[in-house]
Amino acid sequence: MKKIKHYFYVPFVGLGNYNGFRGNRWFKNRINIFKQFVVPSLQVQTNQHFTLWVSFTEKQKHDMLVDELDLFLTEKGIKHVFTYSGICFYDDKIPLGEAKIRLMENLHNTMGELFEDIGDVDEVLMTIQPSDDCFYEGAVEEIQRELKGELEAVGYKNGYIMNYLTLDISDYDCNTNPPFYTIKFDKDIFIDPMEHCEYTSLKRAVPGYDIGTPLPSHEWVKDCLNYKQIDKRGFLVGTHTENISTYYDHPFKGDQVDYSIGFDFGLATCLPLKLKVSWRKKMLGKLSFDTQKKIRYITGEVIWQKIYGFLRN
Repeated sequence: MKKIKHYFYVPFVGLGNYNGFRGNRWFKNRINIFKQFVVPSLQVQTNQHFTLWVSFTEKQKHDMLVDELDLFLTEKGIKHVFTYSGICFYDDKIPLGEAKIRLMENLHNTMGELFEDIGDVDEVLMTIQPSDDCFYEGAVEEIQRELKGELEAVGYKNGYIMNYLTLDISDYDCNTNPPFYTIKFDKDIFIDPMEHCEYTSLKRAVPGYDIGTPLPSHEWVKDCLNYKQIDKRGFLVGTHTENISTYYDHPFKGDQVDYSIGFDFGLATCLPLKLKVSWRKKMLGKLSFDTQKKIRYITGEVIWQKIYGFLRN
């Protein structure tokens, strides 16, 4: 029987040109969201044979909030490991020419940090676990069962969406492949950056990406690997004031369901989320979502992008 190492991988910061870090208030709020909603969903997994792998950047290595999270997870009985070399999947938010190079560098440095934790196993399973979303209680057991055969990857087709501020829950029906998937690697492939990238690369060209590009985004998993979608509502998307791309009245949102659905995700006793929000975000929140997106684009992708490019050069 093959020995496996199953990681639930949380890319906490490290995404994009600004490393996905939006200030200390944002960081503290996101950690609190993670503690309040995501950790309970991990604790109720019927199969506890997994390790929570959380990746940060070098900047967070001596951050008191990260040290407190480490202690919190230990107290909750969650087996975990932290790395500080950036995200370990293709970053589609940076220029194409840089993305693969950065991924290779991040993998090289991260595998050095992970090597002892991986240990003597035959296969590694890597489940994408967003820092504010949840899997249903049977996910670990189901994923490991599905990947015992020839499949190279599995993911869930649909799920639920929850407003953490009000605890309202609705169906979430995707028209793309959602970012709740797991890839199975032979250990030797997983730990070798070049083989890791080749194994997960596109086997055909897709819009915007050539053959050979390491999995550029969750939409293209089926174009990289022998992939199966599990026809089940296996995940819960969490929405709150710290979201960038997902909000409760999302186009994928379906009918509202009873809160008891949350019990399947470990959220039976969760209270509504309370966050410290800046005056700027309060004002922004009064605008329509389309207007908010335009303002974020202008300030982040246009103004700050130019400043960032100037400072780098």
